[in-house]
Amino acid sequence: MQPYALTVDKFLDHAAKWHGAAEVVSAAGSTLRRTSYAQLRQRAALLSGALLDQGLRLGDRVGTLAWNTEDHLTVSYATMGAGLVCHTLNPRLSITHLAAIVNEAQDRWIAVGAGLQPMLREICDRCPCVQGVLVLDGEAPDPALPARLQHAQLNRFIEQSGRAVPWGRFDENSAAGLCYTSGTVGDPRGVLYSHRSNYLHTLRSLQADAVALTANDSVLIAVPLFHANGWGMPFAVPAVGARMVLPGRSVEPAHLRMLIERESVTVAAGVPTVWLGLIDLLESQGAQLPSLERIIVGGLHCPDALLHRMEDRLGVRVQTSWGMTELSPLGTITPPQAASGSGPRASGRPPLGLDLKLVDAEGNTLPAQRGVVGRLRVKGPSVAERYYGDPTSALDEEGYLDTGDLALIDAAGNLTVCGRVKDLIKSGGEWINPKEIEDIVGAMPAVAFAAVIGRNDEKWGERPVLVVEPQRGQSPSQSGILAALRGKVPDWWLPERIVFIEHMPLAATGKIDKRVLREHVESSR
Repeated sequence: MQPYALTVDKFLDHAAKWHGAAEVVSAAGSTLRRTSYAQLRQRAALLSGALLDQGLRLGDRVGTLAWNTEDHLTVSYATMGAGLVCHTLNPRLSITHLAAIVNEAQDRWIAVGAGLQPMLREICDRCPCVQGVLVLDGEAPDPALPARLQHAQLNRFIEQSGRAVPWGRFDENSAAGLCYTSGTVGDPRGVLYSHRSNYLHTLRSLQADAVALTANDSVLIAVPLFHANGWGMPFAVPAVGARMVLPGRSVEPAHLRMLIERESVTVAAGVPTVWLGLIDLLESQGAQLPSLERIIVGGLHCPDALLHRMEDRLGVRVQTSWGMTELSPLGTITPPQAASGSGPRASGRPPLGLDLKLVDAEGNTLPAQRGVVGRLRVKGPSVAERYYGDPTSALDEEGYLDTGDLALIDAAGNLTVCGRVKDLIKSGGEWINPKEIEDIVGAMPAVAFAAVIGRNDEKWGERPVLVVEPQRGQSPSQSGILAALRGKVPDWWLPERIVFIEHMPLAATGKIDKRVLREHVESSR
């Protein structure tokens, strides 16, 4: 058979050749910028040559500190197509974390999006490895950026230095992207994606029982591109020639409604909190979104009450999923055609290309893999083998990665994540699983989100504290919450303290940031 390297530039090549007129729509406020896949491909190839002429070579890292815009997408394909590594930086991390990440990755250039140059200036002050800054989204370079750096505005850079170069002339196992975990438990850790792993992940996600996109779709990517490859959507959408809709910086409800209506969006992807705000807006205005068919949610556990509310109010099929940065990120997903029903919702099955197994606390494979809770491990060609800069393999003797999750797999193979191993609370020598409490409280109509954290206790070691974000306009009571829990969990699991907050702190991945919650609870004692 022909040698054919599985490199991600082929996704945009395919889109440009066979779906060249299909649009990429990018928002800057209420203004919509339009281009086609053919035009995007041409512009990205010119940028590739301009970057290589700065002395960048195969495997060099180019950081992106930017939002979901056409310019960010252009830089992503320009770097990866030329054999450079696109290192997506998360602007919701602290300056200290970002500077440490840039230094560890040794980023040589950084592309910066609208409104983020002040943050980049602080990062570059701590990062001598950075040599140049590419300014996106129509902004001019900030004169306050360090004088030692080369500064270039993207459009002018392409006009003055653009040179189209061939893409993909390197091994498919070459590095394509670098993304760091959110750091909700420990310090962020880097995951280095290869072209091959991204290509195979894209084929896996496009399966009919998974994301299942077609050229007839109009896809709103409301998940940030800096979150685990934007859930792989920047690859999957052009791979089928679907219209791509990028919301820019804002995921405010009115902005998303405008985009869905104007661009006849059929499929949207994002964390649950994004859709909660959109539902509230539509209910307050008595509006509907008739084009929208499916919403793919991930990142944060979505309470069943919210799932059913989304489906009833929006008239869509909600596909729940589970994944990790280390998985590129898709792990499991419910099929688009599955019946919604009114009961608890699992996170679906793994598409071809990923294997799961459950082990006990010592790492031994459980003899029964169905109907029992165990520690979840995963294996596949788009699963990390080790973390960036760490010479030690993260895999067990059978080649599986420890996810850190507790999970149950039902008789049909559907995965339900039952909590994080590190979140377990040891009270009086016995274990409390926070997720069981969170699921019960999160199902209450007056509750938007619930999280349980452990607090040090002199007598018991740890005791649970429940943090609740009420639904808008609702005021759940402590007594009502405790009454909902009694009889469903052991009495000694009942939280000794319930804290109500206006907004649950979320990491960029959409997961509840329990480190921030612990700090909040400690400071409010």
